[in-house]
Amino acid sequence: MSIQSFIPPHRILMGPGPSDISPQVLQALSRPTVGHLDPLFIKMMDELKQLLKYAFQTDNDFTIAVSAPGSAGMEACFVNLIEPGDKVIVCRNGVFGERMRENVVRAGGEAVMVDDEWGAPVSVDKVKQALNDNPDTKILAFVHAETSTGALSDAQALGALAKQHDVLTIVDAVTSLGGVPLKVDEWQLDAVYSGSQKCLSCVPGLSPVTFSAKAIEKIQSRTTPVQSWFLDQSLVLGYWSGEGKRSYHHTAPVNSLYALHESLVILHNEGLENAWARHQAMHDKLKAGIEKMGFKFVVQEGSRLPQLNAIYIPEGIDEAKVRADLLENYNLEIGAGLGALAGKAWRIGLMGYGARNENVSLCLRALEESLSEQ
Repeated sequence: MSIQSFIPPHRILMGPGPSDISPQVLQALSRPTVGHLDPLFIKMMDELKQLLKYAFQTDNDFTIAVSAPGSAGMEACFVNLIEPGDKVIVCRNGVFGERMRENVVRAGGEAVMVDDEWGAPVSVDKVKQALNDNPDTKILAFVHAETSTGALSDAQALGALAKQHDVLTIVDAVTSLGGVPLKVDEWQLDAVYSGSQKCLSCVPGLSPVTFSAKAIEKIQSRTTPVQSWFLDQSLVLGYWSGEGKRSYHHTAPVNSLYALHESLVILHNEGLENAWARHQAMHDKLKAGIEKMGFKFVVQEGSRLPQLNAIYIPEGIDEAKVRADLLENYNLEIGAGLGALAGKAWRIGLMGYGARNENVSLCLRALEESLSEQ
């Protein structure tokens, strides 16, 4: 058997993630590895925390990157904040709201579901009613940016409702961080998790998270142990916090954290408001071309993510063949529909470094040429 080095082609990633990675971030990934308790690496971790605070728009002391993908960031929030018997209102308007419910059940909590149609944002009125009907609720969990549909929910209004009822919030910002406004402190959000591979345009495998002081208080006042040793944030506190020498918890993914640091430096230098505006401008350009071809969006304008565009597939089109054609002939990846939208929609990502003019132009031209063949 002869196995040689794996050399992947250069793909243009315009699916739901991972996104295109800039040369700067790839170069950062290849820098010399140092020990994860090396003083210089610890200094970089401190900078990384400051950069994440900027991205999240928070002053939360506990703002870190979990050494695992966004799904682990999600689980870290749920297993740390939920104790057996806790009632949690879970908003479900797509695949990732359902994953929230799964986490509640596995953590021993009681899930009260607030359902909305796929493609619709979370209904603030329904959540308000659920909070009124369940005064013993401990946590409200919702997806800010539903990656399966491209729907954007009103995190500010939902955060305000939670505070009125004195409940904590757990928020999925995997696809929203860096792409649309997300203001953790101003919107009074408690536990927010994201992913490195979406609008931050970093390598997959890290999950930025931030916990408010109230969330940390809940973790530290638990009467039962967190069900996951690795994701127990009370143990991780000693690794990401403190001056000088830090306690050993796990071997951090050193080079991946170099890459995240670099991607956040790029975001900081561009400026959050500029990044948000760029994503919107690229969406507007894509929208004009898509609608000219006769496509319809899954999500109504006003609740639509600029960085994740779900579009219905016209009847008579072999959607898998089109995606395969784009990959083979244009080195261009777009995403298939997920869950209820499987086979019915494509998901076109405009995330981070991938949200630029040449990508939008190529995607529109490639789609038009591929569809004309069918």
